[in-house]
Order: sequence, then structure tokens, then C-alpha cells
Amino acid sequence: MKIKKAAAKTTSHSRVVFCKPRDIKKLEGLTKEEKDFLVTESESGKDWIAIHQLNRLSSFCILKDAASPELLEKVRGYGNSAQAEINKMAQNDFLCVNMGVGKEIILSFVEGMALGSYQFLKYRKDREERKNALSTLHVLDPLLKESDLEEVQNLVRATCLARDLVNEPVSYLTAATFSKEMQKAGKAHGFSVKVLHKKEIEDHKMGGLLAVNAGSIDPPTFNIMEYKSPKAKNKTPIVLVGKGVVFDTGGLSLKPTPGSMDEMKCDMAGAAAVVGAMSAIAANKLPLYVIALVPSTDNRPGMNAVCPQDVITISDGTTVEVMNTDAEGRLILADALVYAKKYKPQLVMDFATLTGAAVRAVGTYASAVMGTANDREFAKLDKSGMQVWERNMRFPLWKDYGDEMKSDVADLKNLGGANAGHISAGKFLEHFTDYPWIHVDIAGPAWSNTASSYRPKGGTGVGVRLIYDFLKKGI
Repeated sequence: MKIKKAAAKTTSHSRVVFCKPRDIKKLEGLTKEEKDFLVTESESGKDWIAIHQLNRLSSFCILKDAASPELLEKVRGYGNSAQAEINKMAQNDFLCVNMGVGKEIILSFVEGMALGSYQFLKYRKDREERKNALSTLHVLDPLLKESDLEEVQNLVRATCLARDLVNEPVSYLTAATFSKEMQKAGKAHGFSVKVLHKKEIEDHKMGGLLAVNAGSIDPPTFNIMEYKSPKAKNKTPIVLVGKGVVFDTGGLSLKPTPGSMDEMKCDMAGAAAVVGAMSAIAANKLPLYVIALVPSTDNRPGMNAVCPQDVITISDGTTVEVMNTDAEGRLILADALVYAKKYKPQLVMDFATLTGAAVRAVGTYASAVMGTANDREFAKLDKSGMQVWERNMRFPLWKDYGDEMKSDVADLKNLGGANAGHISAGKFLEHFTDYPWIHVDIAGPAWSNTASSYRPKGGTGVGVRLIYDFLKKGI
């Protein structure tokens, strides 16, 4: 869906008008009875009111309160409702008019409308018939610049790119194909991509990535994306790391059935989030220096698959006793976190669908976060999470959790105790860091089995908007 700045008022579109209660009487194109109706509805506490006029839908968002994270999320939901109604009416454009509310509110509506119109139709025979009619959103707001709308457009496209990548099956999205998709994104948006193939991965002694890949007929890749603005505020890079397991069977520790493997094409959602974030950062030319690392493979029980109690060696020389081959994400992330050391980074953030324990801890409503960055960074992340409504909950990394990762035969084992597995997984990753670091376990919100407001069924693209907002405001 294209987002365009409207040059002048028009009554030819279905529309939404944002205003304060005091401005209802100033609304154009309404009868006295319709204005009286809006006043009555507003006074009763309603802030979203629709009036059907023949084949035209006029909606009114009448807001008394200033912008807050809760209000912005509500308005995104209104945007989703509007696009659904317009698509039912088979109309191809829509007008959003601002008569005096803050531009943050308008941009949230635009974002919700555009994100809500997302469809993944690649494998549908009838995709042309299913395609949404709505193609253009016109925005009339004297406070907004074209650049404001372009920024939202690019961020929406980046989030939808992440959704597309998560929704792709492994029959298409092997590690090698995933690398090609990263290269395509880099070319389109303006960041470089270097792909290390199996021989180079072996040269770097990335034992975690190689071990997870040992059961697959498809080779692994290690991907390095880089964007450096000439106006970068940070001399040393921010490094993003994304877990890129394109499908996870659990390996020889095969996931139990039924249902436990049904969503495992989503196990690269952390990688999709950093690819989307890099796309948005580069497309909007943020004044930043950012590197993203994505180790990628599938996890299968074939070939010479790693066995429980095997001992592998991570690229920094740490030996790991593999107690469960379904705890594979931390193994490939370990190699990426070691690789990040070469950049002497200002901050490293990793994103991963890492543990079911994170889902049990916070459900699908938030991500579990932890790490060694200072409290100020976590406070900024929390603020960004509320702002874009990709919320997070911080957990401790006490020494006790590290004790659970001790092995009798190696430096570490890859499995902790029966409880708080999201924290012991984080504690495992901490071992491979020597820089400020934030771990974000997105296992809960990365995938949805039902559509929820502007978040579709399937891949949600969580992480893209969070990273973007955090880095834009946080450096």
C-alpha cells in the first residue's frame, strides 16, 4: 500500500477525520444531524465513530487525550479496522485528515492501516482475486512532511519483509536462499552483505554452527550485513545478531508431536527481524553505524547429526557438551557473539526465538530480555517497546543460572535446569560476550496462530520496529 501526502481536501474518498471534541462543529460535508450525532457519541465516551454515506465510509476519531503508548496502539488498531472495512467495500484509496491532533497519532493510524493490509499470497493460486483492493492512503496533515510518511512507508515495508521471510517454508528458504534474500534486501535498501559459506565457516572454526548443520544436506551460511552512514553518530558499531534456523526439527532430540514442529519455519524470526531492521535503517538513512550477523542453517536428525553428549568447540575455543540437540539456537548464536568481538562494538543485541520457557514466562504479549548492558540502555529499550507496542520484560542473569550450565566433561553444557530455561539460555550466551549486550528472546510474539489487530496470522515481524525505534532514539 502506498502512503502519499494529500495536496488538498477532497470529498471523493472514504475517509477518517481526526479532531478534538471542540472541532466537531467545524467538520465539512456533514449535516447538522450528523454533527449532533457525533457530539452525542463523543460525550458518551466513544472516540471512533463511523458514518456510512452510500458507497462512502466516513470515520471520525475524536480524541480528548494526549498521545500515550496505549492511545497510539489503540489508534493503530483503528487503522487496521479502517483498512479491513475499505477492502470489504473494494475501494482502492482512502483519505486521512488531521484537524488538530498530534502527528504521532496520525502516523500510528497510518502504520496500523498499512501493517494491517499485509498479505502473504505467494503460494495462492487465486492470489489476484484475494489481493486487497486498497492500494493508496492519502494523508492530509499540515504538520506532516513527505519525509515523515516516507519513513513510515519504509518501516512498514521492512516489517512486511520480515513477515514474508518468516512465512516462507524451508522448501524455499534454505540457508543459502536466505542469504540471497539478504543480498536482495541490501541491494534494494542500501547496505552491504557478505556471505561466508561452509569452507569459510570451517576456517573460522564456528563449531556451534557446523554442529547444528551436521544433520542437514543443505550447507550453512554466516551472513554479515553492514550499513555505515557518512554522518554516523557512533564511531564503533552497534551489532545486531539474529538466530537464523530456517527450520528446527529438534535434531536427534526430535521435537515431540503433535503440533510442536508446526511453526518451526518461524525459528529464523530473529534473523528476519535484523534483516528488516537493517532495511529500514538504511532506507531511511539513519545517521548510524550498524552491523548485523546472521548464522543460518536448518536443524535436522539426518546425515552425521550431532548426538546428545557429543562435545563441540565454539570458535573461541570453549567446549560445549550438547545435552539436547533441540537447544541449538544458543550454539549458532555463540559463534556469532564471538565473531562480534572483532568490531569492539558499542552494544550488541541478539534476537532469537530461543526458548519455550520465554513463552511460558511472558506469553505471546512480550519478549524476554536480559543482558550486561547498563540500566539506561534497558530503560530505553523498555520505552521503545512501549512506544511501538513490542513490549519486553527484563530477567536477571544471576550466577546461580550459570551454575546450571556446568558440565562434567566440557567447559559448558547447552542445557540448564528444568525451570527458567530462558534465563539459563541467556546465561549460556553471556559466556561468549565481553561487551555491553542485550539478549531478546522473541519466541512468544514472533508468530501468531490467529490475526490480532494489525498483526496477521503467521509471522508478525516483531523486532523490526523495536530495533528501529531504539536505535533511532537511543544513540
